[in-house]
Amino acid sequence: MTQTPSPTSDEAVAFPNPHAGDPEAALQALDTSDQGLSSDEAARRLDRHGPNALPAGKQESALTRLLRQFRDPMIYVLLGAAVFTAVLGEVVDTIVILAVVIVNAVIGYVQEGKAANALEGIRSMLSLNAQVKRDDGWTTVPAEDLVPGDIVRLNAGDKVPADVRLLDETNLTAEEAALTGESVPVEKDPAAVEADAGIGDRSSMAFSGTTVASGSGKGVVVGTGLQTEIGHITRMLGEVESLETPLTRQMTSFSKKLSLVVVVAAILMFGIGWLLYEYSLGELTLSAIGFAVAAIPEGLPAVLTITLALGVQKMAQHNSITRRMNSVETLGSVTVICSDKTGTLTRNEMTVRAVVTPAGDYEVTGTGYAPEGEILLAGRPTAIDEHTDLRMLAEVAARTNESTVAQQDGEWVLSGEPTDGGLRTFALKAGIEGHDESRVAVVPFDSKYKYMATLDRTADGLVLHLKGAPDRLLDRCAYQGADLDSSEALDRERWERTIDELSGRGLRVLAAAARRADQTILDERTDDDERESLITPEDVDAGGFVFLGLYGIIDPPRAEAIDAIRECHDAGIRVIMITGDHAGTATAIGREMNIAGDGAAVVGAELEEASDDDMRRIAAEHTIFARTSPEHKLRLVTALQEEGQVVAMTGDGVNDAPALKRADIGVAMGIKGTEATKEAADVVLADDNFATIARAVGMGRTIYDNLRKAIVYILPTNGAQGLVILVSVLLGFTLPLTPVQVLWVNTITAVTLALALAFEPAEPDIMQRPPRSPGESILPLAGVIRIIYVSLLLGAVTIGVFLVGQGAGVPTEISRTTAVNTLVVGQIFYLLASRFTRTSSFRKELFTTNPISWICIAVMLVLQLGFVYLPFMQVAFASGSVNLAGWLVPIAAGVLVFLVVEIDKALRRRQGR
Repeated sequence: MTQTPSPTSDEAVAFPNPHAGDPEAALQALDTSDQGLSSDEAARRLDRHGPNALPAGKQESALTRLLRQFRDPMIYVLLGAAVFTAVLGEVVDTIVILAVVIVNAVIGYVQEGKAANALEGIRSMLSLNAQVKRDDGWTTVPAEDLVPGDIVRLNAGDKVPADVRLLDETNLTAEEAALTGESVPVEKDPAAVEADAGIGDRSSMAFSGTTVASGSGKGVVVGTGLQTEIGHITRMLGEVESLETPLTRQMTSFSKKLSLVVVVAAILMFGIGWLLYEYSLGELTLSAIGFAVAAIPEGLPAVLTITLALGVQKMAQHNSITRRMNSVETLGSVTVICSDKTGTLTRNEMTVRAVVTPAGDYEVTGTGYAPEGEILLAGRPTAIDEHTDLRMLAEVAARTNESTVAQQDGEWVLSGEPTDGGLRTFALKAGIEGHDESRVAVVPFDSKYKYMATLDRTADGLVLHLKGAPDRLLDRCAYQGADLDSSEALDRERWERTIDELSGRGLRVLAAAARRADQTILDERTDDDERESLITPEDVDAGGFVFLGLYGIIDPPRAEAIDAIRECHDAGIRVIMITGDHAGTATAIGREMNIAGDGAAVVGAELEEASDDDMRRIAAEHTIFARTSPEHKLRLVTALQEEGQVVAMTGDGVNDAPALKRADIGVAMGIKGTEATKEAADVVLADDNFATIARAVGMGRTIYDNLRKAIVYILPTNGAQGLVILVSVLLGFTLPLTPVQVLWVNTITAVTLALALAFEPAEPDIMQRPPRSPGESILPLAGVIRIIYVSLLLGAVTIGVFLVGQGAGVPTEISRTTAVNTLVVGQIFYLLASRFTRTSSFRKELFTTNPISWICIAVMLVLQLGFVYLPFMQVAFASGSVNLAGWLVPIAAGVLVFLVVEIDKALRRRQGR
């Protein structure tokens, strides 16, 4: 009879630890029965608890993203300058200043819009429909309508629609890798488990968002919406704060300091000019604005944005999809990479690695479901026709199997359960095809007895083949050997030692056995259409089997990931594995990938009891963490950050999402990763390849180098211009440059010449350097010194050129145009010297390694020719046409700058700096 009374409180529904009580306790706590709810009662509960759905994440509006482009102290100074020029009636100056600000904002907005792709990740994991028992009958309803107390039915291939306490099951297994990191489907059983069991060990539960891999079951809904485990992770994601990238922190600090210095200097200049000279208020205001505009590198944000955008495109060509541009540079700052195991470091494809028979120990090469590899005995390839023991083990693997592997679009794809897929592939490597046509009957795998048996017609007659848990098979074997007629007594102690040794290597161990079957089994049972009824577990339990040997199965590491980890170590980057899988498996994989050393894995139970101080110590001393929950991963990442590390976190499951969001750089797998993980991540790997991370780190370091080169290149322009205006006011002579001319030089220099540095290739030792210190200034001391002397040199030459022209009676607009040419040509020669930070620029690579730089120089010259000779440009910028001397003098000044920088580099090389 359907039970209809409503629950008395939310606590009655969200009762703690449903996995720890028996099924009847769950039904009682939820005020329901195994007959389900009535439609009316379900509606009342739906009103109380709300739909079984997760709240939609807030998405940033286009307007918010656009306004964020203006949040920079340097932009504030320029906007203030635009206001002042507007008040003074200098319309052209106002328009040019605002145009620079708007162009910079649009570049940032467009590039961020390309890089970011908002995803409703976790919501897409949820089931669309559910089979539920209502009004004493089964019906299909939208999963959003499920309520606590509903009875639901689960079948192979279904997405679990809510958190469910199982009431009964038949061979039920669930694929929970996305939630727990477990690399193989989890066997389910309604029996209660310990209250403190981790999510991966709660076999009496089925969790929302996971998938039923095999079998069927029935259970009662104990959590919907945010009350599910996946909902708990959603709440964690909402509470986790993303950290600023190192570049953002450095540039924010740099912008504030520079803006403050410029504003203070402009005020002092205004005051000194007012006191010492007879400047009008308008002249002094324009001079102060000109100084602020000159000293502020308004083109720098655009250069940074463009450089990062180019980095985004380069990374995309190497399968790294970047969702936010600053993440490109952050990769180059990484000191620690925390990686999930399943699907990230490993292939998430079960593979038979070792085979042990009474006659020998075999090694199996090859990975994944492609039947490519060899079977080795004592390191040498062996043929199956020479080894009966191996043939018998391969026969069992092929016959007691419900999976298939086949090529699709050039890839070997599994259909069925992963462990069966590994055994099927092993059989194919041994040359044994499937034998379904010879199968007479089957006892399907069941978690109660943990084996699968098939009755098959073979060349040796009717044979009962058996595969399953080693302890269950040992209980049913009297003999061991290589054939069905072996009479060698079973050496159980030897096999138990071997099982322990294989398990210690992180291998999942299965056993194989066989015995002859009596024809009377078929003669006495006539139901030929039901193969599962022709033999029963009782037939298997009768014993008398010959123990044939063991399979050692593992989710193998990616070969390219091993190389990538070695490259990371060479680059001074620590690699840590954080997984929800078992400690033995994690330790074995870690050692194979040179992550673990000799240390064993730290398990989640230890992390659960650790204080924050203990967590920081544990995170600093250990590299393998197993059986972890989403909270553990998040705490480990936070602990590392508190120790001053720049942390990258990689993963593919929704259980990784909170840690990915918290990390300085979150890296999600693009193929096997959940949409939730991609939404939380900064970078998505299109090929699910850990090796791509190492390449991305190298690109990130190169981009940072190029950004630093760009800053050291741009700032002398501003320093020289600021110096020109400051000296002019303090000495009381006509300004050599107007504010709009200053903006012209800043803008075209930034978007042409400085942009060329974004295309510089990586330095040869880019991945042999240690990570730079997270607190390190973006400007090294050598860069600061270069900025100072190049600024003084360019400023002095520009002032000199202007004063010489004025002394010779040249019109002011012509003298100013020549001064602008001097700055521009000087920057061209400075670019050639800046492309190589330490090495000499007198080398063929100056012409061969970055052709974009020469294109940028050509564009710059074309723009400057327009500035000098086009009438409308002359009107806008108060410029004038110059003769040949107006170009030869700037070229001489540029050569001087080039030679001085080269002499500085030569002196530094000689001193070993």
